[in-house]
Amino acid sequence: MTKKKLHPSVEQFKGFVKKNPKIIQEVRAEKTTWQALYEEWYLFGEDDSRWDSFRAEGQTPVKEKSVSEDTKSDWMTNVMNSLKKMDTNQVQGYINNLNQALTAVQGVIAQFQGGNQVSQTKSINNPPSNPFMFKKD
Repeated sequence: MTKKKLHPSVEQFKGFVKKNPKIIQEVRAEKTTWQALYEEWYLFGEDDSRWDSFRAEGQTPVKEKSVSEDTKSDWMTNVMNSLKKMDTNQVQGYINNLNQALTAVQGVIAQFQGGNQVSQTKSINNPPSNPFMFKKD
């Protein structure tokens, strides 16, 4: 007979139950079900205070730094390094190009709307002052 492979989270739950045998006694006393315990473990994790009553004497939950925290700090470091390396004149050029592109799109939209011709030509020929202008200190 072949043994069916369990989902990794179920394997982790089984390991958690083996470390905390009082959980088995709780189920055998019919105070709760395996399904309910698994769902709580899956939602809250094994470090939740819900499991304190099942822990062995002197056993405390181990707080490990999660991978997501490492990823967040690495991401922030990368962003800060990128900001330090940025050339403000180059960014200003990109913003000016974006502003011109948006003005052109607005002009095309205004033409399709068939609005007032005088206001369209004024806005295209005399674009508004650049709100994204960087000024040196």
